[in-house]
Amino acid sequence: LSRFGFSFPFSDEIDLHLEETAKLAEAFKAKYEGKLGELSLLSAIQDYEEISKRKTLVSSYLHLSYDVSLDDDTLKKRKGALSQRQSEIYGDNLEWFSLDVAELDDAILASQYENDPSLTKFKSFIDELRRQKPHNLSKDVERALTVRSPYVGNMPLVSFFDKELSLMRFKLDEDGKEVNMEVLLSRMQSSNDAAFRAKCLQVLNDGLAGSVSRTAALSLSSVAGGWLIENKERKYINLRSRRNLDNNCPDEVVDSLLVGVRSAGIPLCKRFYTLKKGILQKTQGLEKFRWSDRNAPIDIGGVSNEKISWEAAVAMVKKGYNQFSPKMSEMFVSMVEEKRIDVPAANGKKGGAYCAGVIPGVGPFQLLNFDGTKQDVATLAHESGHGVHDILAYEQGYLQYHPPLTLAETASIFGEMIVFRDLLAQSSSKEEELTLLMSKIDDVVNSVVRQCSFDRFEELVHTAREKGELSADELDEYWMSALREYYGKEGDAGGDSPFDTYENTSHLWSYVPHFHHVPFYVYSYAFADLVVGTLYNNFLTNKEGFEGRLLALLSAGGTKDFANALGPFGLDPTSSTFWTEALTAHLGELVNEAEKIAKELGYVE
Repeated sequence: LSRFGFSFPFSDEIDLHLEETAKLAEAFKAKYEGKLGELSLLSAIQDYEEISKRKTLVSSYLHLSYDVSLDDDTLKKRKGALSQRQSEIYGDNLEWFSLDVAELDDAILASQYENDPSLTKFKSFIDELRRQKPHNLSKDVERALTVRSPYVGNMPLVSFFDKELSLMRFKLDEDGKEVNMEVLLSRMQSSNDAAFRAKCLQVLNDGLAGSVSRTAALSLSSVAGGWLIENKERKYINLRSRRNLDNNCPDEVVDSLLVGVRSAGIPLCKRFYTLKKGILQKTQGLEKFRWSDRNAPIDIGGVSNEKISWEAAVAMVKKGYNQFSPKMSEMFVSMVEEKRIDVPAANGKKGGAYCAGVIPGVGPFQLLNFDGTKQDVATLAHESGHGVHDILAYEQGYLQYHPPLTLAETASIFGEMIVFRDLLAQSSSKEEELTLLMSKIDDVVNSVVRQCSFDRFEELVHTAREKGELSADELDEYWMSALREYYGKEGDAGGDSPFDTYENTSHLWSYVPHFHHVPFYVYSYAFADLVVGTLYNNFLTNKEGFEGRLLALLSAGGTKDFANALGPFGLDPTSSTFWTEALTAHLGELVNEAEKIAKELGYVE
């Protein structure tokens, strides 16, 4: 993290940097507040951007430092203190700016554009602020919300819960050796032993019970309560409208996506798991198809289940990217060579994986929990796609390089798709081809159907929150309800689900971080996966100039909404049939391929 310019998280350099930022923010407010109509709006935005970059530099540095040392209470306190100072700086001297830009008279804004055509560079930023106008509160209220957020409300509670999850340890073996959650999940998903997978799931679900799920319930109930109140105060139409507006995506498009997944995605999901169940019965002697078998590897030979070294994983992603885009491959290699990726799974490290864009000229940085599985290679390809997206979009400047969530997963999922298709093309046997296909369908179902089931769980939770605080037991019930809606009632209970039992799944909502950090974010994974699947099919039929169009989409960052970004590819996600057609063409074709090969090999009738 030396690129941040700070020696270490407790360095006085950070405090001096922050105090200089505070002075710049005070001067900014004194110069521009109430005068945007008469002074240069372009100059004001440029000054605001520079101050914002200084703030983000500090917050990102502390965030990244803490996420690899979650057991360091002193660092947590330091991070919290600096977060509080940053909130004060923003609330006292910067909060007003977005509100005043939103309130600018149309004629005054038109005059600003006419007097300084360079202002059009920031049109997307300006338009985004003005879309929020109907939902903004008064300056005093907005300031109070910002300044208080590090002390009260959701932030401290969510932060505490994150740490509690990172400290969890699970005993799997008789020798009493403990593993963290990332290692537990990795072992469950990579094991060919159904009994061991079932044990892993039981250990996980039991570990999440009690105080952990109660803490998760308190955190999620607080988040849902805050979302509920702000939705009412800011006059959003429905539960997702606030997130949809941030994404510059109409409610109707998101509703159409969710309906499409219910109508076309769920049947495909059940077809796939019926196929997987049949293969596992033939190859592993499976007696019952459990939730722990959902991501089980298909052990039919042709593909080694040995751990993949970091060097081999890098080579696989590099080659996969290069098959499609030498430019993306070069960017990936640069991230590796410049040591922008924190690789291994470790105690005290935040679970999962992410890529932090930080600011142009400093980022991006990746956090992984690499344990040598094929899924870890896919995760490397995924997060590196985010990194490539950031690098390409940096040309839009700090205020506009972040893409809307509906497009934020495009490069990452395309990265996974590239690596998958390259590996599939190199298959040396039908067994290897089927193994790779089944693994890829696992990923697509998890990105599309599973994430939409998460969205349904959030819908149930947020709707119920209006009647009062929610208990862990209630959240267990909503979780199981959403699970059965999307995967069917379990077979042992006379239902139509391929899964015979949902034993040991009731507390699994407890470890999904998105519910706490970004409510109603999860549909963006489904959105992106289906868009990327459609884009890939578009590529196969119209390769000429495709790479250039995709790189242009990624380079646009946040300056284009999803409709304008996808227009050059001839795609229209606003169409009522787009999502069902995308599911059929993407997930449907993958399932068709897998079923065909499975029948050829005699694994299913």
